[in-house]
Amino acid sequence: MKSFTGRTAAITGAGSGIGRALALRLAGDGCHLALADRDAAGLAETAALAGPQVRVTTAELDVADEKAVYGWADAVVADHGAVHMIVNNAGVALSGTTGALSLEDYRWIMDINFWGVVHGTKAFLPHMETAGGGHVVNLSSIFGVAAQPLMSGYNASKYAVRGFTESLRQDLELTGSPVSATCVHPGGIRTNIAKAARVDDSVAAATGRPAADATAEFERMLTTTPDRAAKTILDGVRRNQRRVLIGPDAWAIDSMVRLLPTTYQRIVTGVVRSRRGKG
Repeated sequence: MKSFTGRTAAITGAGSGIGRALALRLAGDGCHLALADRDAAGLAETAALAGPQVRVTTAELDVADEKAVYGWADAVVADHGAVHMIVNNAGVALSGTTGALSLEDYRWIMDINFWGVVHGTKAFLPHMETAGGGHVVNLSSIFGVAAQPLMSGYNASKYAVRGFTESLRQDLELTGSPVSATCVHPGGIRTNIAKAARVDDSVAAATGRPAADATAEFERMLTTTPDRAAKTILDGVRRNQRRVLIGPDAWAIDSMVRLLPTTYQRIVTGVVRSRRGKG
């Protein structure tokens, strides 16, 4: 997809962060928008910021709800006439030792981070093929490339998105579909994901530090702006890239994994252990 002008893009998690930044950049390119989020207030603010120059529709949506996502996809086509891009951006974070996290914790994060991506892809793909072309953009994470301790649920969900999207891209090519797909791996982006994360008490026990300290340290590592992330993603779509890395930290971690495919785990664990109990 070389141009977004006159096209329609659907974006989940559009109430803030990368989703909002994508919406504003696409609106500036003359792309009509179908925006979804669970945060009604944030969604309305994004729609207002997008301005009147493009058609904008909104929907309060839980991406874990299969029927709701399929219903939204049908509504987007009914409202806009066609849809040409789906950005499966909505996601959550979860921290805790594997032993402490419950099965319900794992189901919660997989329902949103993985099944939300599957729902969005499956619901919109037939509509984009009917339109004669389009693009699926699925948000994984740099932690879909490299794992980290205390984040087994998050790592699992983002690795799943990566595997799903890479296979999807090959399926589309093999079958001659007019639709393509890109998997996005952001590093530290200045969004609300850290503040909204579920953090189990086992994190404090494992690190020797209050969970709030760990969250604050993580937020200091969020150096890339959502707008910069949005630009990188859209540039990647224009170039039809299979994978998009966002931020210098993402590139550094990707390089570390390529050079030290198993040893990197010891390095990461050693760094966390060395900071145990330090404020």
